[in-house]
Amino acid sequence: MRKLLLSSLFVVTCVPVWSQKAPTAADAKAFVDKANAELLKLSTDASHAEWIAETYITDDTESNTALQNERVAARSLELTAESHKFDKVKLPDDLRRQILLLQLGAPAAPKDPKLLAEETQLAAQLTGMYGKGKFCVEPQKCEGIDPLSQIMAKSRDPEELKKIWVGWHDVGAPMRQKYRRFIELQNIGAKELGYKDTGELWRAGYDMTPAEFSAELERAWTQLQPLYDELFTYVRTRLITKYGKAAERADGKIPAHLLGNMWAQEWGNIYDIVAPTDPQLAQYKPVNLEEALKKQIAAKDPAAAPAFASGTDLTSDAGQAAKLAAGKAMVRYGESFFTSLGFPALPATFWERSQFVHPRDRDVVCHASAWDLDSVDDLRVKMCIEVNDDYFTTVHHELGHNFYQRAYNKQPFLFRGGANDGFHEAIGDAVALSITPSYLKALGLSGSEPPAEADIPLQLRTALDKIAFLPFALALDKWRWGVFSGEIKPADYNKAWWELRGKYQKVAPPVDRSEADFDAGAKMHVPSNVPYARYYLARIYQFQFYKAMCDASGYRGPLNRCSFFGSKAAGNKLAKMLEAGQSQPWQQTLKEMTGSDHLDAQAMAEYFAPLYAWLKVQNAKK
Repeated sequence: MRKLLLSSLFVVTCVPVWSQKAPTAADAKAFVDKANAELLKLSTDASHAEWIAETYITDDTESNTALQNERVAARSLELTAESHKFDKVKLPDDLRRQILLLQLGAPAAPKDPKLLAEETQLAAQLTGMYGKGKFCVEPQKCEGIDPLSQIMAKSRDPEELKKIWVGWHDVGAPMRQKYRRFIELQNIGAKELGYKDTGELWRAGYDMTPAEFSAELERAWTQLQPLYDELFTYVRTRLITKYGKAAERADGKIPAHLLGNMWAQEWGNIYDIVAPTDPQLAQYKPVNLEEALKKQIAAKDPAAAPAFASGTDLTSDAGQAAKLAAGKAMVRYGESFFTSLGFPALPATFWERSQFVHPRDRDVVCHASAWDLDSVDDLRVKMCIEVNDDYFTTVHHELGHNFYQRAYNKQPFLFRGGANDGFHEAIGDAVALSITPSYLKALGLSGSEPPAEADIPLQLRTALDKIAFLPFALALDKWRWGVFSGEIKPADYNKAWWELRGKYQKVAPPVDRSEADFDAGAKMHVPSNVPYARYYLARIYQFQFYKAMCDASGYRGPLNRCSFFGSKAAGNKLAKMLEAGQSQPWQQTLKEMTGSDHLDAQAMAEYFAPLYAWLKVQNAKK
C-alpha cells in the first residue's frame, strides 16, 4: 500500500510565537480545520512527487520527492509544536483525537534544516537504490527483483537458487552506511518529539503504550507458534527428502534459499515439494489458476491473448499492449469482488493513471502498492503484474487499500487512515481468503468444487504463506526496533538480522554472511523505511474480519470453505468499518466489526485447525 502518512515523511520546522491569550475550544477548532486543509494540500503534492519518483527513477525525481517531503515534514512539525498549546484545553472528543493523531503522526525528522535536508535526500536515495537494484544472471542479462523472484519460485536447482539469492542480497551492501546515517537522523527527530527513539515513536501510534503494543504482538505469537513449529518441521523434513545435504543443517534450521521466496517470508511456491503424498489426499490438487486465468483472459479479451501466445515478442509495441490488457484484466477480478459486495466501481482515472506492467523504457519500483494521491478519489495501483496465482491474490489485496481509502474520504484529513495500519493491510487479505474453490467455480476458473477431504491440501497451501509469514514479520521489525534503540549496533547489523531470523523463523542464509553485507537492505521495506508490524497485525486481523463477514453473510460451515463473494450483508458490515477510518480507537472499530476489542489469533487457529491436527500426525510418523 502507498499513502503518504505523516510518520513516513520528513520535514523542517519553525517555532511559533504564542499569543498571551488563553486558548479556547473555538481556537482549537480553527487550528484543526487549518491543519486538515494544509496537510491535505501538502500531502497531495508530496504523493504526486513520490509517484513520479517510483515510476520514473532518476536523480531528478529523487530530489523532487525529497524536496516535497521536506515541505510536508516541516509544516507538520510546525503544526505539531503549535498543537501542544491545546493540551490542557477541554475539547470535544473528535477534536482531541485529531490533535492526538497529529502529534503521533509527526515525522521522525530533525528540526535543523540542514539535517532535515540530508535525511530526506537519504530517504529518496535508499528507495532509488532498491528500485534500481539488479543482479546479472548472465553477463548481458541483468534482472531486477521481479524476474529474480520468478526464478526463486520455480527453480528446483539448489545451486541456481543459491546464486540468485546471493546475487540479489548483494544489492543491500552499498546501502549500509547511508542507512546507518539515516537511522541517526531519524532518532534525532524522534528525540526532539519526546521519544527515546524512532522505534518507540512507531509503536506509540496504536492507542496503547509502546510496551503494551510489543506485548500484544508477542502474545499473539504464542497463540500461533505451535502451529508454525509443526509446519516448519513438516516442511524441513520434505525439503531434506528433496534436496538431501543441501537442505540439512546441523542446527536444524532451513537454508533460506530453498523456500521459494527471496526472503523466505512466504513458502507457497514450494507446494509441489511438500504436497501430501497420501493417495487419498494427493488426488486433490490446487486449481492450476495460472493456466485457468490465461485461458479465460485470452477468451474474454482478444487484445490480451498475444501475451500468452508462444513466440510473442513481449518487448514489442504489440507485446506490451497485450501485457497491459492482461494486467488490467487481472485487476478487474479484484474490482468485481468488491462491487459484488455493493461497493461502487473504481473511477475511470484509476484505469488511466495506474501502472499495471513494467514499462520497457525505465526503472520503476515494481513492489506492488496502492495509492490515493489526493486523499479523495485519485486511486491507483503500482504493480508489474504477471498472470499467475500470486498476482491474483495481490490484486485483491491492493484493491482492499483502494476501497478503504475511498470509503473514509469524507472524514477530516487527520482521520483519513486505517483504524490502525494493520487494518489497512488486512482488508484485501480478508477478501482474498474468499478465493476458495466455490469462488473460483463461480468465476468459471474451476469446473468443480472439491469435497471436504480436499481441505488439507488447500489449507497446507494457504498456511505456507499465511503462517510462515508471521515470524518473518515479527523478526523484521524487532530487528529495526533494536537498530533504532541502539541495542543493535551498526557493527552488528547483519549478525543481529540473522540471529532474529534464526530465533523466530529458524531459517539461515545459504552461505556465510559478514558485516560487509547488509541483508536487511535487500527487503524493500527497510530502505524505504516502511514499518512492518502492520503486516504481522494484518495476518491476524484478516481472519478476524473474514470470520465476521462470513457470519454476516449467513455462512454456516467450516470456516476455511467460506466465501462471502456476492453478499451485500457482508459488504455492509465491511463498509461501516472502512468509513470510520481513524476517527475512533481501533479497539472500538474492531469490536464493532468482530465483537472483540483486541488482536486475537483464535479465528486464525479455527481456520487452520484441521491442518494443525494433520501436521501433528505427519510429524509424529517421522
